[in-house]
Amino acid sequence: MTPQSVSLPARLQGHAVSPGRPWPMGASLTGDGVNFAVFSAHAERIELCLFTPDGRKEMARLAITDRDGDIWHIHVGGLTVGAVYGFRAHGPYAPERGHRFNPNKLLLDPYARTLEGRLKWSDALMGYKIGSPRGDLSFDTRDSAFAVPKAIVTDASFTWGNDQAPRTPRAETLIYEAHVKSMTARHPQVDKGLRGTYLGLSSDPVIDHLHRLGVTAIELLPVQACIDDRFLVSKGLRNHWGYNTLAFFAPEPRYMSQGALWEFQTMVRRFHAGGIEVILDVVYNHTAEGDEWGPTLSFRGLDNASYYRLSGGGRTYANDAGTGNTLNLTQPNVLRMVMDSLRYWAEMTHVDGFRFDLATVLGREMHGFDPNGGFFDAIRQDPVLSRVKLIAEPWDIGPGGYQLGAYPHPFLEWNDRFRDGLRRFWKGDAGLTRDLAARLLGSAERFDHSGRAATSSVNFITSHDGFTLEDLVSFTIKRNFANGEDNRDGHQENNGDNLGVEGPTNDPNVLAARRLRKRNLLATLMLSQGVPMLLAGDEIGHSQGGNNNAYAQDNETSWINWTKRDGELQAFVERLSRLRRTLPVLRQRRFLHARKRVADDIPDVIWRRANGTVPQSEEWHDPAFRCLCVELRMAAEGNDPNPDAVFAVFNTGAATPLHLPDTAPGWELLLDTTRPDLPEDGKPATFTEAPAHCVLLFRSLTGKPKGV
Repeated sequence: MTPQSVSLPARLQGHAVSPGRPWPMGASLTGDGVNFAVFSAHAERIELCLFTPDGRKEMARLAITDRDGDIWHIHVGGLTVGAVYGFRAHGPYAPERGHRFNPNKLLLDPYARTLEGRLKWSDALMGYKIGSPRGDLSFDTRDSAFAVPKAIVTDASFTWGNDQAPRTPRAETLIYEAHVKSMTARHPQVDKGLRGTYLGLSSDPVIDHLHRLGVTAIELLPVQACIDDRFLVSKGLRNHWGYNTLAFFAPEPRYMSQGALWEFQTMVRRFHAGGIEVILDVVYNHTAEGDEWGPTLSFRGLDNASYYRLSGGGRTYANDAGTGNTLNLTQPNVLRMVMDSLRYWAEMTHVDGFRFDLATVLGREMHGFDPNGGFFDAIRQDPVLSRVKLIAEPWDIGPGGYQLGAYPHPFLEWNDRFRDGLRRFWKGDAGLTRDLAARLLGSAERFDHSGRAATSSVNFITSHDGFTLEDLVSFTIKRNFANGEDNRDGHQENNGDNLGVEGPTNDPNVLAARRLRKRNLLATLMLSQGVPMLLAGDEIGHSQGGNNNAYAQDNETSWINWTKRDGELQAFVERLSRLRRTLPVLRQRRFLHARKRVADDIPDVIWRRANGTVPQSEEWHDPAFRCLCVELRMAAEGNDPNPDAVFAVFNTGAATPLHLPDTAPGWELLLDTTRPDLPEDGKPATFTEAPAHCVLLFRSLTGKPKGV
């Protein structure tokens, strides 16, 4: 029997219903009950549906009769933490005009903090009748409540104790991109019951590992509650990466051992105690509801025409993310939801920053991408969010989608020019030396404007999206067949190089070449201006078997195999991290412009060829110019009297005679990638040759820091 809107069942008698208030959004505890507030500009009627604690039985539907503007609100006395609920929205079902109201579909609160149950794929989730000749213009009358996750009234309070955000300066930041489950699913030192969870990720073995690497911030792939795409479920796969968000306020339940918010908060507190910041990869460009053929789960049923950017007169969706729909952040209440979500994670879970997936979507106004658009204005003036780390993935597939360097301060940006340029340089492509020079100095041609710092560039060689470092030097062709898309998915241009043999090999010469290539790539990353980012597992040689789009591989393809750890490679990464921390000249906020320093009348950057000469304009375009040398000091604009200088060599060619600069009385060798076990004590160098395929780093004998 369908519950009625007019009365409460016996078990809820005595729960007084009153108008409540239009704030805060979602379900909030009031002391004598729960207040509910939900946005819809076009609904004609909205009902609050209350369920049994297990979410299986709908106990009551309460008509929400009060509305302030576009916010519908109701207060139910006597309800408390743990109450399970959803909404139903009545209004026109007119897809050709952008409206897809269907009260037969239970709707998840966009502000849900915790979820009860997981999505069960069923045709009943669709607002239209599958198989109808009218397609999405048809209307489905089946109730979807049995298949939809419900929201749980949640108390987000937590005993934080003396928790302190590390607030690591950007110039001292080393980011480690990781997946909650992949990081620990096979970790032998993590308790079996906690592997793949927030608590397992923040356990001592993981934090100790990050400390050894010198990591200051862990950037987590999406942890906001998501769903597995229907086509993946039909193939026995999952949306492992999580870029399919259903609830922007709720932690993904699959990474919990007890299904409670405190688990996520405990993870953050543990990382903070270890001096490590937590950055979340967030997906506010689209939702899990897909295009017009997708399910009605939340936003679509509450107010399709407001939440999404529509096309085709309103029946179809803008698809700037390539995932079926695009959130409409020009709508004030949709923008409000995003801002509320970000503040919730920053204030209630203490996270330290956000990496915005396909962030160009967020800045696209009606006239196109605008660095002064509503989203950027809102976040930069916010007293909470303006203080956390903000990182943009500066592209999407929409019009004018590539916006590297166009984001406003204080945004950092993922720099794919760095990734591709380094891969091509070390692969041996001709004519890349000039490009390498630009990447080494923080890609100033992109970021040196509007008061932005050299730390605006997040430099990376690999990320979750693409080859791992091991696969980058082992495969030239991607192998994504396990994804079930006939290897059509994933990047086509990887700039991978197998060093002579495709895939795994026992050839000692090939293996030695691969090890050297990895060291050269990592050394170049850590010696470049900007903020370096490592992909979890790269430091120990993790391979995905050539899969460069392992988004659906919740298995040993993605799970890091700690028992096959490459200890020598990890030790080398630790060494690079120590060097970067020791030498401030390698991590400057100011861009270097080859201007003379007041302290010593020497330019802050001097480019050289291996023979010691300064390359002339035409030489920068010489394809035979394969050994780039650079002498660096603290930026002239900063008037830093520190006389410390470094001299770095990047040789992708054959061995060549090397002349050390005479701007210092002598130089000591700190790094030689052809000799990873070189003692770290630093001894005066008498170099006469740069080995083939090497990175060298020297430090001037003057201005040596104490204790080093």
